[in-house]
Amino acid sequence: MSAKVPTLYEWAGGIDALNRLTSVFYDTVLKGPLLEPVFRHMSGDHPMHVAAFLGEVFGGPKTYSEKFGGHSSMIQHHLNRRLTEAQRKQWIALLLEAADEARLPDDPEFRSAFVAYVEWGTRLARLNSQDGAEPELNEPMPQWGWGVPGGPYLPPSAG
Repeated sequence: MSAKVPTLYEWAGGIDALNRLTSVFYDTVLKGPLLEPVFRHMSGDHPMHVAAFLGEVFGGPKTYSEKFGGHSSMIQHHLNRRLTEAQRKQWIALLLEAADEARLPDDPEFRSAFVAYVEWGTRLARLNSQDGAEPELNEPMPQWGWGVPGGPYLPPSAG
């Protein structure tokens, strides 16, 4: 009998780990000239909201949907922001650095799934941020899993 495959949320370390991630990330974002203008007016709760969103996407509690409006709310936060490709790429680079600093799991399977979601999500955010974008606001909350690898890497001694 095989063990239950954990969700990405569980494997990452739950909401505490995601709060560490977003705290480190947004502290860094505010120090750089490319992304600071995008986030200079964010509320103090913004990192916590993003952690809740990521947690829900990665298989955790539905906190973001229940408290902050779900996927349509996240989409609406990006409307008319006119995000550039350079900003999107910087956002990814800083988030991956923050993942290391926040001590998120660094096994290849987790990071593959994490990067895949970040690539997908940032591309959608950029598209939805352009003038005239009319995104579908009734889409369900994305649910991200392990993808092709099928679960976390466990060394033979751990199995």
